[in-house]
Amino acid sequence: MSHKLKIAGWITVGALAGALTTVSLQTVARGSLAPLPLEELQQLAAVFSMIKTDYVEPVDEKKLITDAISGMVSSLDPHSQYFDKKSFKEFREGTSGRFVGVGIEISQEDGLVKVVSPIEGSPAFRAGLKTGDLITKIDDTAVKGLSLAEAVKRMRGEPNTKVMLTIYRKDENRTFPVTITREEIKTQSVKGKIVEPGYGWIRLSQFQERTVEDFVRKVDELYKQEPNLKGMVLDLRNDPGGLLDAAVAISAAFLPENVTVVSTNGQLPESKFVYKAAPEFYQRRAGADPLRRIPAQLKSVPLVVLVNEGSASASEIVAGALQDHHRGTILGSQTFGKGSVQTVRPLGPDTGLKLTTARYYTPSGKSIQAKGIVPDVMVDESEEGNIFSVLRTREADLDKHLMSGQGAEVKDPAREKAREEARKRAEEEAKKGPNERKTPPEFGSDKDFQLVQALNQLKGRPVIVSKTQVVENKEEKKEN
Repeated sequence: MSHKLKIAGWITVGALAGALTTVSLQTVARGSLAPLPLEELQQLAAVFSMIKTDYVEPVDEKKLITDAISGMVSSLDPHSQYFDKKSFKEFREGTSGRFVGVGIEISQEDGLVKVVSPIEGSPAFRAGLKTGDLITKIDDTAVKGLSLAEAVKRMRGEPNTKVMLTIYRKDENRTFPVTITREEIKTQSVKGKIVEPGYGWIRLSQFQERTVEDFVRKVDELYKQEPNLKGMVLDLRNDPGGLLDAAVAISAAFLPENVTVVSTNGQLPESKFVYKAAPEFYQRRAGADPLRRIPAQLKSVPLVVLVNEGSASASEIVAGALQDHHRGTILGSQTFGKGSVQTVRPLGPDTGLKLTTARYYTPSGKSIQAKGIVPDVMVDESEEGNIFSVLRTREADLDKHLMSGQGAEVKDPAREKAREEARKRAEEEAKKGPNERKTPPEFGSDKDFQLVQALNQLKGRPVIVSKTQVVENKEEKKEN
């Protein structure tokens, strides 16, 4: 393993505030510091002193300093962050694929927490929670008004502790309490099946420590069921990212050996790096390369990659690598545009700093940051168009987001017009009764419009392309 790769350590993408951040954990000591601005530091000390002596009531000195650090870091961009003891623990849990909780995938609906799916075998699964259930209270706290992150924190806790969820089940029109005992949850980030004879579908919901092993196992299962696959759909929709080494490995599963997967560039020498489709760039531990167990046919099977506005960070790295090497057809909507690297440096035994240190570039040199991956074939989420997806926030919508570094950003008025129309449609939908509202179909189901179009693409049949989607930063794209 090269010296640079040793410095880089292990790299991860963590889902925070709805956008995943690509992270390199490092413990490299900075050899030298630039001269400190003395006048400004004196002002900081003066403000600290005034607050201590003059504020209406006593304040916690440690909290003042922690808040000052948090404010300084958060002013940089949406993904830089100071980790206190609690948030550092939660961050580590998010990238391991293990956490202590009740075991449900969730979203928000009408200000409440909606159960997208209980994780099989989890406490929530055993307690009988169902897809579509709405959580109205967590213990004695009403969910209305809580952010999704706050709701998650309240449902997580220590092993063997209890949490009471108040559930509203729409199809039965009843509300009831469920007491669940928390335990360690192992999330399943890989799903797959033979969707029809000759065609496989494999979905990655996040890139975690176990993703590569689970991917290899699932691919092997599919080939045992269907030895002569005519086509494969790799589904990265709503995949907010995960471990970078896992993203490099998944790319390598489909690409020729040693081709470039992604590169990074920033101020530090160690931030300038090229990751290739080879074991030394994705294996974290000594031993046999797990990709050697994948059938050789996967390197050449016709491939369609599904992406949407929720595909971010590590999933954009995979889509960009496969697109640039012409390994498959990218189909769906322009991706999120999370193309910056965050380095996590411990500040002590249980605190840390997550700092943006580089940008990601596809093999052809295109910046992913604030631009995302533009599909080869633009396809809406349903036959009626993109009913909800245009309302989703993308990297370029975030306040203080990092620019792409490749030309000025261009805001497309057509997208703003489309978003306004989508808002009106969403308001009309909200007025309808629960059973009349349109909801996106489950990914991988026979009602999954984009999956149907992906299969049409593989079969050489006509694909219903989008007539409404607009590409952000179109002028930038032409320049590159």
